[in-house]
Amino acid sequence: MKVVVFVVALAPGRRLSLSRQFLLLQLGVITIVLLAVTMVSVTQSRADFVEVHGQRMLAIAENLASTPVVRDDIAAAQASVILAPDVDKARALSGASVVAITNPGGAVLASSEPEAVGDEVDLAAEKSPLGRSWTGNLALWGRQTIAARVPVLKSDGTVLGLAVVAEDYPAFGSALAAAVPDLMFFLGMGAALGLAGSWLLSRLIRRRTRGLEPEEIAELADNREALLYSIREGVIGIGPDGRITLLNQPAIELLGLAGDSVGKRTQELPLEKNVRDLLLGTTDAEETMAVSGSRLLVLNRRTVGSRGKPIGTVTTLRDRTELAELQSQLAANQSITETLRAQTHEFYNQLHTVSGMLQLGDFAEVKSFIRALTRRRAEINGEIASRIGDSSVAALLVAKISLAEESGIDLRLDKESQLGPLEPSLAADAITVLGNFIDNAVDAIAGLEEATVLVHISDKNSMLTIKVSDPGPGVPEDLEQRIFTRGFSTKPAPAAGRGVGLALVRLVCSKRKGSVTVRNDHGAVFEATLPYATARR
Repeated sequence: MKVVVFVVALAPGRRLSLSRQFLLLQLGVITIVLLAVTMVSVTQSRADFVEVHGQRMLAIAENLASTPVVRDDIAAAQASVILAPDVDKARALSGASVVAITNPGGAVLASSEPEAVGDEVDLAAEKSPLGRSWTGNLALWGRQTIAARVPVLKSDGTVLGLAVVAEDYPAFGSALAAAVPDLMFFLGMGAALGLAGSWLLSRLIRRRTRGLEPEEIAELADNREALLYSIREGVIGIGPDGRITLLNQPAIELLGLAGDSVGKRTQELPLEKNVRDLLLGTTDAEETMAVSGSRLLVLNRRTVGSRGKPIGTVTTLRDRTELAELQSQLAANQSITETLRAQTHEFYNQLHTVSGMLQLGDFAEVKSFIRALTRRRAEINGEIASRIGDSSVAALLVAKISLAEESGIDLRLDKESQLGPLEPSLAADAITVLGNFIDNAVDAIAGLEEATVLVHISDKNSMLTIKVSDPGPGVPEDLEQRIFTRGFSTKPAPAAGRGVGLALVRLVCSKRKGSVTVRNDHGAVFEATLPYATARR
């Protein structure tokens, strides 16, 4: 059988396309399968030849061994001449390739091939005793045959000789030709179906890969990885089923995720509820704030689609913690500036009043006015100093009280407040929380007459509690969580200057493993708790 090998030559620098590679691969597989089927068919044909012709050879050998002439004259001196007619007759009737009669030692006494008389042949005595009939492969004069060997016995069972009948195995080409009529139809059908399937598969692969070749797909994947890991911002992709499809290292660090999070559902990951809700959103979102652990994050979400069908969302994350802390410090500095301005304005008014009284010569009123001012300031400072043992928190309260007075708001420290010295970092966090609470309260009641903001500060059982209440309109129930988690603001000011304060308060409380809440009780009541170690300063 001929095997044809096709060699495809490509121009230097060119490669076979993916569809052609699959087509050639399928053709190779089909060719191998067809060759295997052919070999199996030929082998089966050979096995059938052995079974059928072996039984026929055995029947002829038994018939020859039982012939009276053979049994009577096998030991005659002219056995080759006497037995030749029976041997030739057996060959002619059976179509066997070789018919021979041998003595028990294997010497040929008579044969259908006269030149073989006297030769020694292998009777395969090791495979079966000479006194029994046997069928199998036998090498006779350099030819591989299927042979039958039957003993010629005397009446007492003594072995006089053996009748051997053999037929040559057909050549491979002849065996293949015998199998071709049935084989060609199935081989042709298999080849046609294989070629059609290979072509369809190559078309399907090309359509699914959008005509891209493996090298181009690999290059796209490498470029995507390089792009993702070169971006300083966190990038996270979510599929329509809520599974993470892409995730770069900054996103892993910002969200505190494991490196093997790709492919998992967001519900299976340790994410804050507000962060999870943002990631699972199906609409675009810009500059949305969320607290994740000890970080204040800014998220931008975009919906991604392909061929008019949504395939998920991509969200970018930026860490705004340091910026928020800087904004808080800036706000504190601005608050101090505003306080100094308010005090300066107040002192100018008081000096103008004193100046007017002096010009009128009302010296008794001047003394009374100055005593009242001194007493008021001393009362405020004395009340705060007696209850607040931390100088930075006390200074903030004094400043905020002065600033509130300018707006006509009475800012008071309740009688149950009591605070000792705080260690610097805890004091800084307390100032952040207290300052933002007071600012929100003052803004909420701006314009109200005789409005009072009540401040409560205490430190008991290693827990710092800060509570600020105002008589304003309160916080709607649907906004009680949003004002903390998304930097939400109801104040009519540019977004860049609003929505940070309360988010920063929640961030500070989260860092300290504390809490921050808001409730309505004849106005808004903001309360924060900051746990601390027993040894503070």
